[in-house]
Amino acid sequence: MLIFIVAPLVLVAFYSLTVQTEEGIRFTFENFVRFFKPIYLMVLLRSMWLAIISTFICLLIGYPAAMILAEKGFNRKKTMLLLMILPMWMNFLLRTYAWMTLLERKGLINSLLGFLHLPQLDLMYNNQAVIFGMVYNFLPFMILPIYSVLSKIDHSIIEAAEDLGANSFIIFRRIIFPLSLPGVMSGITMVFMPAVTTFVISRLLGGGQFTLIGNLIEQQFLLTGDWNFGSAISTIMMIIILLSMGVMSKYDKEHEGGGLW
Repeated sequence: MLIFIVAPLVLVAFYSLTVQTEEGIRFTFENFVRFFKPIYLMVLLRSMWLAIISTFICLLIGYPAAMILAEKGFNRKKTMLLLMILPMWMNFLLRTYAWMTLLERKGLINSLLGFLHLPQLDLMYNNQAVIFGMVYNFLPFMILPIYSVLSKIDHSIIEAAEDLGANSFIIFRRIIFPLSLPGVMSGITMVFMPAVTTFVISRLLGGGQFTLIGNLIEQQFLLTGDWNFGSAISTIMMIIILLSMGVMSKYDKEHEGGGLW
């Protein structure tokens, strides 16, 4: 932990609080102040907005999928779980390149539309392509935590509710969803964190049309060589993510076990 966690964090903190001058290294908060310029704040807001949309879509798709997998009578559960996890064994970059061949102007989808004499679509180099890439890559991180929680719910509680005359909607609203909130919160956290800091998806599927916070950090380290500013951005993102996790964790503890209802 000292080598792989503490030491890198100390280095990032050191670079973020220093600048290189002719006289040597000087401690300062200039790197943090620089980040709050409108141009960088717009990058942060755009990154968070796309990450929120992607997380919401993953929740809309992932929750029903997790419910289907958690059903006792679903016979193909192991097969579906394997098919869901199998793409994650491939390299993240390769998976994104694969979708480029599907979405590009002469890709498989537009070729099929042309064969059907339908107008071709601009599926690449826009916000929609980036969101699609995030949803595809991070959807398993939403499904698996929710499935894990749903599969452990005591079905005798549901049977008792049915005996008392509750219909399916009331059972879901009063029992299933409140009890699954820990999995929902874990899924939201596991999707939002990598989505807000991704740079590969936005670079490949977005075509460099706009910059997200992950691209900005990458540019500071690899292109401009401004490690101090890059470290400051990384520190700010870590603070934002830790605050988000703290809020979600507090919310989860307050409403765990159906307290929300």
